[in-house]
Amino acid sequence: MKPCCRILLPCKNTPFLGVPIPKSPNSASHNNCLFNSHFCAHNDHTSSPRVFVFKTILGQSQKPNFAPNSNWGQSRIFSSTCGCNFSKRAHYLVASLASNVKSFSTSIETRVNDKNFERIYVQGGINVKPLVEKIDLDEDAVKKEDDGIEVKDVENDLKNENLKEAESADAGKEESEVEKEAWKLLRDSVVTYCGSPVGTLAANDPNDKQPLNYDQVFIRDFVPSAFAFLLKGEGEIVRNFLLHTLQLQSWEKTVDCYSPGQGLMPASFKVRSVALDDNKFEEVLDPDFGESAIGRVAPVDSGLWWIILLRAYVKLTGDYALQERVDVQTGIKLIINLCLSDGFDMFPSLLVTDGSCMIDRRMGIHGHPLEIQSLFYSALRCAREMLALDDGSKNLVRAVNNRLSALSFHIREYYWVDLKKINEIYRYKTEEYSTDATNKFNIYPEQIPHWLMHWIPEEGGYLIGNLQPAHMDFRFFTLGNLWSIVSSLGTPKQNEAILNLIEAKWDDLIAQMPLKICFPALESEDWRIITGCDPKNTPWSYHNGGSWPTLLWQFTLACMKMGRTDLAKKAIDIAERRLSLDRWPEYYDTRNGKFIGKQARLYQTWSVAGYLTSKLLLEKPEMASLLFWEEDYDLLEICVCA
Repeated sequence: MKPCCRILLPCKNTPFLGVPIPKSPNSASHNNCLFNSHFCAHNDHTSSPRVFVFKTILGQSQKPNFAPNSNWGQSRIFSSTCGCNFSKRAHYLVASLASNVKSFSTSIETRVNDKNFERIYVQGGINVKPLVEKIDLDEDAVKKEDDGIEVKDVENDLKNENLKEAESADAGKEESEVEKEAWKLLRDSVVTYCGSPVGTLAANDPNDKQPLNYDQVFIRDFVPSAFAFLLKGEGEIVRNFLLHTLQLQSWEKTVDCYSPGQGLMPASFKVRSVALDDNKFEEVLDPDFGESAIGRVAPVDSGLWWIILLRAYVKLTGDYALQERVDVQTGIKLIINLCLSDGFDMFPSLLVTDGSCMIDRRMGIHGHPLEIQSLFYSALRCAREMLALDDGSKNLVRAVNNRLSALSFHIREYYWVDLKKINEIYRYKTEEYSTDATNKFNIYPEQIPHWLMHWIPEEGGYLIGNLQPAHMDFRFFTLGNLWSIVSSLGTPKQNEAILNLIEAKWDDLIAQMPLKICFPALESEDWRIITGCDPKNTPWSYHNGGSWPTLLWQFTLACMKMGRTDLAKKAIDIAERRLSLDRWPEYYDTRNGKFIGKQARLYQTWSVAGYLTSKLLLEKPEMASLLFWEEDYDLLEICVCA
């Protein structure tokens, strides 16, 4: 059987990405037509409408990229063209000079539901599948474009110095048996779409008869896999992933007749094969925006991770042309506008519901959880680096700068606790009605848990898990604290103190398997009330104090930034002794991480990738330095609060 390949040519005068296509006297025959691959391969394109072009910088195996569309009809299936073989060089359609396109939705005054977004994504008001338009043009045809149009001629084979250096460095390195097994498992988990790699399965246990959604590609879960491939010098799968998930962003999402804001990224997607007539099939992408998830949790962190991964890809490969594409710039703006949209909140931190991040079950993290704030801060810094600087984006960049400065002050000032701060809270006065109140959030001293008074070390501190009026969640959440170090959300002294606390409380946070997702676990009445008696989140299991090997790569990156590689190596050695023997579990149970999780999936991909990424980061410190952020003193200068 051969897959179907179809190409969509635009209707007459239909704008592409908001830019009107010039009329052609002979273009009538191309209007509103859907051609198969045979016709297009032999069709004379000299009479087709004139378009702006970029040559693809992907390899020959890369399949077409898609022009986003915010209203793709009733189908929830994202369809692609497969199996096309074009003999000539392909050109992607990008309107590079259209600054008016780039200006769409860049202003913070332009809200996420503004029709300007539809001008980019809806072509001629026609509901069509987002099939790519791929046109064969020779070099002479490209040269005939107007002088004002920038044409980037890049060879199909991606030749990047950074990737070459990574590959040459790996060539002389002898891998251990555990590393060889891990790489085999990671490569076996790769998902292909129309012959090209687009991600990795969440878990790939051949004995698992009920995979639920573990047979899908999760944006969050793919990040450590992407970092491993990038550090190994293999960027194609990451580029494909970024572009295909970008197209899924534009789906019209509906849950019980309600559509969330534009810019929301899916939690995951699955590649499905759909049978067609004449013994043919078609591969389709089926995204999940939370409408099928357990508890219908919102994938808030997906868009934040997507932006972070985009920056990492560009930094490690040097493929700056990708971030400059109009569709990628628009995708960044959609995510940031969604995050910066006005609401009733009084704080610069991002307000979310429970289960909106890695902890995607009811665990009492609704409100302003630290994990979301650290990822939000990091995504804002990424966006500020990557947004094209033009008249259309200056308002958005200004809004990003303002939010960054306010958010960093808020987290550093109000989320930080150490022995001195806890003693200060212990002596708080309450019910203060004043603009210069000391106890601004009316925190009652009785909220300080007894375990914390004995647990907090003399040297060290951390950022609490959540802050709301009259409520402080004093639990230690590992991912939020580690990513605060990586992104410099905390001050240099705070970042150092967090690692000091982890070292001092090694037996609680690392023990027999790194690392605790949070500490301590909710027990007894707290577990019943806060989790709703969740049988999966019992004390010291899963999200409730379980140990997650995937956190190892973030711990390694944070340690490398702060010059504490000794801690990272120590943790990696502990994980290395057990992961392979235990068949790469998703998580571990008990207070010290002694047992494999009671419902843990085996051969969990991000456990494998977390280990590999940690090893590669230590081997390639120069590449690791591109993945974290240093203190931004310009932000401190514009912060009026400070």
